[in-house]
Amino acid sequence: MPVRIVLASSNPGKLREYRELAAGTGIEIDLLPNFEELPAFEESAPTFAENSAGKALHFSRFTAEMVLADDSGLVVPALGGAPGVHSARYAGPNATDADRASKLLRELEGKTGEERGARFVCVMAVARQGRALAVVSDCAEGVVAGEPRGANGFGYDPIFCFPDGRRTYAEASAEEKNLASHRGKAFRKLIEFLVPKN
Repeated sequence: MPVRIVLASSNPGKLREYRELAAGTGIEIDLLPNFEELPAFEESAPTFAENSAGKALHFSRFTAEMVLADDSGLVVPALGGAPGVHSARYAGPNATDADRASKLLRELEGKTGEERGARFVCVMAVARQGRALAVVSDCAEGVVAGEPRGANGFGYDPIFCFPDGRRTYAEASAEEKNLASHRGKAFRKLIEFLVPKN
């Protein structure tokens, strides 16, 4: 029997990435039905873990199924850790992915070498009916590009390079990105919990 979980998100890009990660694992992932109509969860905690766990617990009260939530973002040490937990709201409440990337590139103008170092962080939480079942995390190191490149992925992918600085996540195939990414690494930890080996 497949393990079924619902994702506390309305982001089709995130669902597509999760389904790619879950392919062949025995895990089925769908968006939480009527997500936009449910009471919102305010992601106002200072850490990715608190936001992720809080979101999973909150939305798990509206379904009998296991709920997966994540909080992820880009951490740039040269900017004091920004955008960090504010990654999705970095350029304001109605900003696009391109707006957020543009703001970050402006903030990094004039910075070179190690000053452009960054890491993607992802914390995932699974809850069922108000009980936390698992919390996992991982990160991916990289470099912020000088300008957006590539058409794949979403979020900050067009400006986040692999550690060698040659290609952005948006220039990589889904398979390459999922192997290296923060979300891919964290999800592989979650698979071990959800689908225990006999």
